[in-house]
Amino acid sequence: MLLVRSYLFTALFYLWSVFWVLLISPLMLGPRIWMVRSWTIWSQGVMLLLRVVCDIRVEFRGHQHMPTARALIAPKHQCMFDVFAQFAVLPDSCFVTKKELMWIPFFGWYAAKARMISVDREAGSTALRKMVADAKDRFSHERQIVIFPEGHRGEPGQPGDYKPGIAALYRELDAPVHPMATNAGVHWPAHGLIRRPGTIVYEYLEPIPPGLKRAEFMRTLEDRIETASTALLGL
Repeated sequence: MLLVRSYLFTALFYLWSVFWVLLISPLMLGPRIWMVRSWTIWSQGVMLLLRVVCDIRVEFRGHQHMPTARALIAPKHQCMFDVFAQFAVLPDSCFVTKKELMWIPFFGWYAAKARMISVDREAGSTALRKMVADAKDRFSHERQIVIFPEGHRGEPGQPGDYKPGIAALYRELDAPVHPMATNAGVHWPAHGLIRRPGTIVYEYLEPIPPGLKRAEFMRTLEDRIETASTALLGL
């Protein structure tokens, strides 16, 4: 039964996504914010499918720490749903994403329209400088910049390899960082089609204030995210 529900969800997820991608295509001619806000409805549709088909609920915690204006957000990354879910709660999100994703038809076009930040991982320090410059521009428009500090999806319960990009943004933007914990990978694994019933939790944690030294900041960030994410697993 689990396999049947998982495959049914996958089919409906792609049908819903294709329908929505085509429906919002006229927004390419409108203001940027229309494109970003349209993804809220798409994200809520995905959550509805998860609940009805897979018996998976999505819960957001730490609302007192959830930003509504300019902010730098550093979530734990366990599956692609980590991106989709934030569209439902952030008013003007801007994701830092790898350049290759911008080549995908429709997705890349819409991401460019929404002025997401693309990073060429092969460009080294040049890419880092461009990311910082782009982030400063997005901050000037009161957006919520979301960067996954691990850089890729990991398995639940396994500490990630935290990359220097988040430290560069923390220093150059001189802003608090909002860590976020999750258990999403338990129910929506990084690989495969199985979707396991239960509750996906995204927990916004207490922000890390600006001004810490790089090593202390990275230690604090990793400790908060990993400790809270492990707690969500009930280990």
